[in-house]
Amino acid sequence: MSEIQVSEILERYPADRTSSLAVLEDIQAEYKYLPRAALEATAERLRMPLSEVYQIATFFKAFSLTPKGDYIVKVCLGTSCHVGGGPRILDAVERKVGVKAGNTTPDNKFSLEAVRCVGACAQGPVMLVNDQVYPKMSSVMAGELIDRLAAGEASLGAEEAGGGR
Repeated sequence: MSEIQVSEILERYPADRTSSLAVLEDIQAEYKYLPRAALEATAERLRMPLSEVYQIATFFKAFSLTPKGDYIVKVCLGTSCHVGGGPRILDAVERKVGVKAGNTTPDNKFSLEAVRCVGACAQGPVMLVNDQVYPKMSSVMAGELIDRLAAGEASLGAEEAGGGR
């Protein structure tokens, strides 16, 4: 974690607690998680107890206190995606990357999350990789996408991923 980058983020906002959520969002976007040192710097800059900063960081599900992988894979299990095969897709991805949802691979390449509705019901089942939507997925297509990402190849375009099942 670069103290310079955290300082630059903190400097963008007024030095008071009303900025706390925005600061944490920017730190999360930069590092894919909230490093302890960044939380400490935030508390100091915004003149807040560290415990309050931690309360915010642990209250919102969008924040993580543990490092995430290079590819954050989210499989939608909302009603529409569930009916369309979301659980099979999640199972296929878990087998492919070797970790269960909620975990990160030992090499920090993939973090896998099972999420509820992402608001793309008409395109389901849906998978997201680093917030890029892959519509009309199947377990086979999800496995192929993971293989390409693991091999360091460019990710499939969303339109390419939405092809036939």
